[in-house]
Amino acid sequence: MLEKLPGYKKQLEDLDARISSPEVMSDMKKYKELMVERSHIAPIVEKLEEMESLENAKKDAEEMLKESDSELVEMAKEEISDISKKLEKAEKEVKMLLIPPDPLDGKNIIMEIRAGTGGDEAALFAADVYRMYTHYAESKRWKIEVISSNETGIGGLKEIIFSITGKDVYASLRYESGVHRVQRVPETESGGRIHTSAITVAVLPEAEETDIEIKPEDLKVDVMRAGGPGGQCVNTTDSAVRLTHIPTGLVVICQDEKSQIKNKAKALRVLRSRLYELEEEKKRKERREERKSQVGSGDRSERIRTYNFPQGRVTDHRINLTLYKLDSVMNGDLDDIIEPLKIAAGEEALKEL
Repeated sequence: MLEKLPGYKKQLEDLDARISSPEVMSDMKKYKELMVERSHIAPIVEKLEEMESLENAKKDAEEMLKESDSELVEMAKEEISDISKKLEKAEKEVKMLLIPPDPLDGKNIIMEIRAGTGGDEAALFAADVYRMYTHYAESKRWKIEVISSNETGIGGLKEIIFSITGKDVYASLRYESGVHRVQRVPETESGGRIHTSAITVAVLPEAEETDIEIKPEDLKVDVMRAGGPGGQCVNTTDSAVRLTHIPTGLVVICQDEKSQIKNKAKALRVLRSRLYELEEEKKRKERREERKSQVGSGDRSERIRTYNFPQGRVTDHRINLTLYKLDSVMNGDLDDIIEPLKIAAGEEALKEL
């Protein structure tokens, strides 16, 4: 590991020189790219320097083993044992840092939750899962904005699309895509029988205008009167917007805002992110041909998690993780699921390296 340190130091010095050059300082896109690269290299250099310092301290302690004073020798043995543990920990950390960062990790996301099999109960669970993610986002100080929603009359959600913005949102929530299954006695069930329902979650990295270009001629725009329950201005003005991307057939409808312009802007955000996700999925498929990740592809048809209410249990099927803390999970305490998923993904990436 330490043999790599001079090379990484040189790489960091070269990056710093390029970043401070006038041509890069005047090119914001290039500046951001180099700063992202630096944020990957700098922690590796720092950790390798820490390992070098520990190795030097270990050598000094090993010299003390030659002393005739038995007390000094015993102290040296303890110090060597302590340093060896720190070195082992640092080496593991360096290995994780060596994994090339996914350029999408720092992106904000658009999340889509849809009720699947299970009728009203699936819609109620979709609302519960939406609340779960809002609580988690609040705990991270992220910002949530609802883009589009389709509610049921009993407090459920047939569909909700919303954005989450903040630090490393995609890195934390990227593995939430897939089928979430619930086993519980529905509120709508009078006989007390346990039902199994399902919802789908899609996590899309939010695309910026520079990421995806949508040509005007590729877009069909339809306006209509907003439908759905309640509220002033509903069904009185043509404020709802439907965008159809002609080359792919993707359709996005947005009707939550009273303003047609605002609805169109929101629909464009969703469409741009869906197109971006299509491009990323092509890249993922190419990578999966070489090796399929055990953590899961993010395919929204893949069953990833089961929430069993009678047993207070939540199970993530991709990493065989079971926790008996369903209440706190539903209240947004997701770190005990998300962190093991990140670690499993990192270990899988290390194998590929």
